[in-house]
Amino acid sequence: MSGAVAANLDEIRERIAAAANAAGRAPDAVMFVVVTKTVPEPAIRDAIAAGACDLGENRAQELVAKADSLRDSDVRWHFVGRLQRNKVRMLGPHVAWWHSIDRPELAEPLARHAAGARVLVEVNLSDEPQKGGCAPGAAPALVEHLRASGLVVEGLMTVPAAVGDPRPTFAALRTLGERLAVAQLSMGMTGDFEAAIAEGATIVRIGSAVFGPRRLGPRDGPDRLRR
Repeated sequence: MSGAVAANLDEIRERIAAAANAAGRAPDAVMFVVVTKTVPEPAIRDAIAAGACDLGENRAQELVAKADSLRDSDVRWHFVGRLQRNKVRMLGPHVAWWHSIDRPELAEPLARHAAGARVLVEVNLSDEPQKGGCAPGAAPALVEHLRASGLVVEGLMTVPAAVGDPRPTFAALRTLGERLAVAQLSMGMTGDFEAAIAEGATIVRIGSAVFGPRRLGPRDGPDRLRR
């Protein structure tokens, strides 16, 4: 599979660069997080050998197991799934970026087990009850609460609705990010990352375009299908 993974990574990098250039932005202004949910270790090692250095995982146990197995590799781990308070301690030693902070209750365990953590506030802009993310109106207070707890709020994250044009959602996150004066916008996945870049994404989270379609499990929700 090594050749296929490397070729897919090259193609995505070219598409990221083209989308950034079309938006008048530098390609290196967009961080490419390779999402490895359900991907076996050999394929992940193929991606690392092809230059992937930022890896994302949705589930705590899977991230910890892979981080331990791949500790000989120079990678940064991003936690991109719904975060539970009782998983922060196990994740703390491994996670460099936390993408899905959506409620004040996460601040205390993060401050205790991942002091100074780099976090992104997840915002539910499509108002879908099955999704994680705080309401847009709650984001400013959550940002301030996290900062007061000693965490580094790098920016915002969102997942658009699975159907329909995602660009209004991306544009709304950009507007909110400008109002809150944060630098990072984590938005855009396999099916829509070019539209996200056009609207200002600084981080895109892409999995199936690198490794092929993954098998969905019973705990997968509709907001997690397109990474």
